[in-house]
Amino acid sequence: MAPRPGFPWSAGTVPRSVEKLPSTRRRGSDYETAWARRLPARYARLFLLEGPLRLTVQALAAPTVAGRDRLGALDGPVVFAANHHSHLDAPLLLTAIPEPWRHRVVVAAAADYFFTNRVTSAASALVLGAIPVERTKVSRRSAERATTLLKAGWSLLIFPEGGRSPDGWGQGHKGGAAFLALRAGVPVVPVHLEGTNRIFAKGDRTPKPGTTTVTFGEPLWPEQGDDARRFALRIEKAVAILADEAATDWCGARQRAAQSGTPSLSGPETGSWRRAWALESNRREAKRRTWPTI
Repeated sequence: MAPRPGFPWSAGTVPRSVEKLPSTRRRGSDYETAWARRLPARYARLFLLEGPLRLTVQALAAPTVAGRDRLGALDGPVVFAANHHSHLDAPLLLTAIPEPWRHRVVVAAAADYFFTNRVTSAASALVLGAIPVERTKVSRRSAERATTLLKAGWSLLIFPEGGRSPDGWGQGHKGGAAFLALRAGVPVVPVHLEGTNRIFAKGDRTPKPGTTTVTFGEPLWPEQGDDARRFALRIEKAVAILADEAATDWCGARQRAAQSGTPSLSGPETGSWRRAWALESNRREAKRRTWPTI
C-alpha cells in the first residue's frame, strides 16, 4: 500500500498541546442569509414559487383561501402568525399570501432543524426565503435580524407554537411573533391552516393528497399597555376564532367569541386516544354545523 501523502499535500497535524481554533463555518442562527434576498436568488425563488412549488401545493393540498379581503387596508410589512401542523404549512402559505407581500416575505425557520448543515441551510434560504431563529433559547441575533428585515419592508411568516403539532391539536403560542411586531411597530395578521396534518403530519414519511383551507384574519395592532405576553394571547385567541370560523361559519364563530365560547385549539387534557377521538369528533360536528344557531 502506498504511503499517504503528507504536508503540504494534505492538512498538517495539530499537536495535542495546541488549542484548536474554533470552526469558521456558520450554521444554526449564525448562518448568513443576506445572499438569498439579493436579486438573482429572488428571481430563482420567484420561479420556484410560481412554478413547481405552486403546482405541488395544488396537487397535494387543493387549497381554499378565505379572508384575503381583510388585508386590503394594509400598507407595508406585517407579521403573518399561523398555527403549525406540517412541513407543508410554509409552502402552502407562501403560495396563499397575496401581493404585495408574497414576494417580499421571509420565513422564520428553526435554526436547529433547517440550518444544521450547508445543504439544508442553503436550500431553506433559497427556496423558502427562510431565516434562522432559535426556538430553544433567547437569541438576540435572531431577534435583531428579524426586526431589521421588518423595518426594511420585509414581511415575516412565523409559527408562534414553535414547532409542528404532534397530534393535530394546537399548542400554546410563544411570544416571538408578538415581541417582533411590538419591536418593529408592525401589525400581526393571524392565519389558520386546516387540513395539512391529514396530508403530511409530523412523523409521516410520505404525503397523502387531501384538501386544505387557509383563513386570513383581521390585522391586529398592539393596544396601549400591551406587552409581548398579552399581545401573544390576543394572537392565539384570534387564530382560535379563525379555526372555529373555518370549521363552521363566520357568524357562528363571532357569536361564540362574543360569549367567550370559542373552542380551544389545544384540545382536551386527556390521554392520546381521547384527544384523537375528540379531534375526529370535532371534524364530524363541523361538517354537520354549517349555519349559525340564532
